[in-house]
Amino acid sequence: MPHQVWYTSYGSNMHLDRLAFYIAGGRPSGAARTYPGCRDKRAPAASVPVELEGALYFATESPVWTGGRAFYDPEASGRVFARAHLVTAEQFSDIAAQEMYREPGVDLDLREALSEGRAKLGDGRYETLICPGTVDGVPVLTFTAPWGMNDVEWVKPSAPYVRYLSTGLLEAGPWNEAIIAAYVAACPGAAGHWSAREIVDLIRG
Repeated sequence: MPHQVWYTSYGSNMHLDRLAFYIAGGRPSGAARTYPGCRDKRAPAASVPVELEGALYFATESPVWTGGRAFYDPEASGRVFARAHLVTAEQFSDIAAQEMYREPGVDLDLREALSEGRAKLGDGRYETLICPGTVDGVPVLTFTAPWGMNDVEWVKPSAPYVRYLSTGLLEAGPWNEAIIAAYVAACPGAAGHWSAREIVDLIRG
């Protein structure tokens, strides 16, 4: 098992302030949930922007954000803007547990995901691990739903969620406001509900 992995977020955890609650614990402003945090509360050793093959879409209802959640479909055509955080495998396990509404503290068995590129740990919305490749020889790992983009009803994401996701992308570096706003506005669930102009306004706060 690797000691370190690139935990790759395509949702609100692209934003380092938001991710800090999953690592250190606490309750983010505007959120309806308090996070226990990781056993190891050190910040990521590095964070880099990445693009994944596949598509981003919004579905189901988040009790934290009161709107659609971001999901990644690696089988769909397109590109997903994401941010990879260099964390320990233990930290990745604890972050994943909190996304799965489980208690952190148990190391995940990552072998199937690393060898096969995919591992289904359960039926829950973030209980499928995906390994789309490596960065600098270190595995890239993310989690998503077991279903595909066209298997579920798309749901409009809330303004706070769109703002965190978008400002996380801006914080990552390579994409400007216009590119980010056009990208998010085109994702299923957001498309037809959020315009690029509205998303730029959210980014600017």
